[in-house]
Amino acid sequence: MKLSTLVTLMLCSVIVSVLLVVYALYFVQISSVTREGVKDTAMAVARTLADEPEIKRALSMPAGSETVQDLAQAVQRRNDLLFVVVTDMNGIRLSHREASEVGKHFIGDDLIPALHGRENVSVNHGVLAEALRVFTPVFDDRHQQIGVVAIGISLSKVDMQISHSRWGLLLAMVFSALVGSLGIWALVRVLKRILFGLEPYEISTLFEQRQAMLQSLKEGVIAVDHEGNITLANQAARQMLLSTNNHVTSDIRHTPLFADLQTVLQSGQPLSDQEIGCNGHLLLCNSVPVRGQDGVIGAVSTFRDKTEISQLLQRLDGMVNYVDALRAHSHEFMNKLHVILGLLNMKRYDTLEEYVLQTAEGYQNDIGTLQHQIQTPVVAGFLLGKINRAREAGVILTLANESLVPDNPNQQQVTALVTILGNLIENALDAMANQSDGEIGLLLHYQNGWLSAEVSDDGPGIAPEHIDAIFHKGYSTKGENRGVGLFLARQQCENLGGSITVESEPGVFTQFFVQLPWDSERKSV
Repeated sequence: MKLSTLVTLMLCSVIVSVLLVVYALYFVQISSVTREGVKDTAMAVARTLADEPEIKRALSMPAGSETVQDLAQAVQRRNDLLFVVVTDMNGIRLSHREASEVGKHFIGDDLIPALHGRENVSVNHGVLAEALRVFTPVFDDRHQQIGVVAIGISLSKVDMQISHSRWGLLLAMVFSALVGSLGIWALVRVLKRILFGLEPYEISTLFEQRQAMLQSLKEGVIAVDHEGNITLANQAARQMLLSTNNHVTSDIRHTPLFADLQTVLQSGQPLSDQEIGCNGHLLLCNSVPVRGQDGVIGAVSTFRDKTEISQLLQRLDGMVNYVDALRAHSHEFMNKLHVILGLLNMKRYDTLEEYVLQTAEGYQNDIGTLQHQIQTPVVAGFLLGKINRAREAGVILTLANESLVPDNPNQQQVTALVTILGNLIENALDAMANQSDGEIGLLLHYQNGWLSAEVSDDGPGIAPEHIDAIFHKGYSTKGENRGVGLFLARQQCENLGGSITVESEPGVFTQFFVQLPWDSERKSV
């Protein structure tokens, strides 16, 4: 059923029901009011006649009936009454609409209360038609009752007045129905305009599609109204903002992202590409205000988890370093083959033997030792690439002989270690860029489920007042759009339950200490 038809039927039913109830109540009230009005009018005429001096004089004189008849007939015609009857204390009529009835006894027991000095109202049938009859006693100047005045009004006249009032009510109801119809028509047009001409089933279909679309998005979506109340939060948003590996946040309003939405509501300005750390995730957020005719009526924030992207980029960077290292060793190996071929052609077998032994010893010192100490292939390839990178930069990167890293199936811990070591080594290389004969020391040690890492360099060091600030996001001495590496390193370390600290003496050394949980396949080495 169309919305216009549904609304019209519902409102018409309500209006018709209300009008019928109003008509019934009003009709009952009109009937009662009309009868009361007629009764009061008749009673007022009767009391006026009862106080008329001529009536009192006629009732006091034996031959005064003719005067009473003339006066009663005049009052009857002037007020359009059925009858006006004046009786003495014996109930004998002194006046009547029919002159032949004068002198006869009044018909009806409803006269008796009036003969005893009490006013009375009744519906009865006498000589004429059935009528509403009112009785009031007549007293002389000494307050002695001397007669009764009876006024009759035809019930057909009362019903005619009620019917006349009823037709007025019916016209009012018809007018109300017309006004209601116009109101329904205007309401339907307004609703259609508000709902963009959509029918109810179309709205429900769009709502279901919208819900399915929001829940299928990998990006988080949160919307708030003008008072800051959350009106929408899809499943991805709840997963990213409410739960982590270590704890659960009970309310989205307690997250940093909600503060950004409040800022957008107050300022009315969008916030683009904001990086927010929340519950162990690095979120890239875009918040925009929702504007209506009266200004900002809400705000919407869309965000995605940048942590996974950063981790993938770091792993990719490790693979690139590993490939570069292999390429460098491949070139070096080709050069060594050329040397061996030349020595063979020259038949310098003694020199060839010495060169081969030196090459094998160098391999054992570099590649073989590294693979034996670092049993996680990704970390080994990463360190091999960093060693070559440091050599090209004129810096010596030395892995301590006592270093030992067992293999680890937990890719999250491996990625975190590569991220942390990569940032620390790159920072050390940057610090010693203008320094000759620089050296970086690296110690990796595994014990009882924990991996300890020490990265030291003999660069310019860190000033004491900057020690606490180096892990803050955006802090850097290298220029703008920097200061993310150590922030990510500390965040990933703490997300896994580890820690990272630093010691430095300006102009002498800088040393970072890292503690990470390490799910090694070899629990004892």
